[in-house]
Amino acid sequence: MLKIKIAIAIASILLLALAAQAQDWPTATPKSVGLDATALNAFDAEIAAGKFGYIDSFTVIRHGKLVFEKRYPHDYDKIYGEQARKQSPLNPHDPTGPYNYFNSWWHPWYQGGELHTLQSVSKTITSIIIGVALNRKEFPDLDTPVMKFFDTSKVTNVDDRKRAMTIRHLLTMSAGFDWREDLPYSDPNNTGIQMEASSDWVEYTINRPMAHDPGKVFHYNSGATQLLAHIFRVATGTDIEEYAARHLFAPLSIKQFYWKRTPSGLVDAEGGLYLRPRDVAKPWYLFLKNGVWEGKQIVSPEWVKESVKPHFDLGATRPDGAGLPKYGLKWWLYPYGKNNSMLAWAGSGFGGQRPIVFPEYDIVVVYTAWNHGPGPSMRTRDAIYRVVEMVTDGKK
Repeated sequence: MLKIKIAIAIASILLLALAAQAQDWPTATPKSVGLDATALNAFDAEIAAGKFGYIDSFTVIRHGKLVFEKRYPHDYDKIYGEQARKQSPLNPHDPTGPYNYFNSWWHPWYQGGELHTLQSVSKTITSIIIGVALNRKEFPDLDTPVMKFFDTSKVTNVDDRKRAMTIRHLLTMSAGFDWREDLPYSDPNNTGIQMEASSDWVEYTINRPMAHDPGKVFHYNSGATQLLAHIFRVATGTDIEEYAARHLFAPLSIKQFYWKRTPSGLVDAEGGLYLRPRDVAKPWYLFLKNGVWEGKQIVSPEWVKESVKPHFDLGATRPDGAGLPKYGLKWWLYPYGKNNSMLAWAGSGFGGQRPIVFPEYDIVVVYTAWNHGPGPSMRTRDAIYRVVEMVTDGKK
């Protein structure tokens, strides 16, 4: 009888393992999906040698199959340990807490496990969650004024420009606030860092004076995404993390995640999400497939199109001829190919987080990294196009 029970238990474990495997990525060799394996291995060696800074992981999906996945170990206690013990703009609160960016218990791998910090890639995923809620008709129109979700008697610096600000302006980084996040994050004058040092990030952001008419000027602003987290909770009556877990992560079989909270308890929608690198690829593949996952429409095709449409052009070309990025609804859009005629769809996070889709080639690439402070500069930008150069079959 005992042997039967043991056999049943083992069978159950095996079935659960097979079910979990079935819900994850199928695998294939690079050659079988039209990638040059020799070039891929050479690139892997360059990453391991540190050519692109402290890259932590590199993942490649093509034609819906996982063809490369590698983690590169770094001793962040040794690299950033001294900075972890000193208060600084990147360590404004409790030095043992989640907003000490030098503390290796929290960054880049959550408690040394499989979940990697995404930093501002969280902004792109927040936008995707809003798209899910719109598809379910549970989120307001993007042209709804932001002030509708606040008690105006408790907001400072209210003027006609702030009254004209809409949800769409928050999504396109054109809210019009007086905001200086173009400074290094190690600079105490960086407004994003000042926000993170405050006790209430939403209050800090909504009370900022206005500098521009909404919709006129692109100005990178992490606080704008925190306002979206507040609006989401007010509009839907649901915390954005809970909503994501039910309506985005569950359909995509993302079972492991961690999402930091701000000092006031609101989800850190601008930079607090942690995922496994192979799970980061799933929302990007969802968009590659026009919002459909395993036959179910998670976000609408219209939302995909609107999200990756350039709403702001951030410049012409760099001196090397590469196109400067454009910006969608919290998506970075990188020109590539002959005459920069194509656009790759990406997230971009502090330290070198780069999930990116090359839609013409049915490729998703995910880089995670942790470059800041006295270490090498963030160089994952120099790596993002390399996989496209390895395509051998020309298929799109």
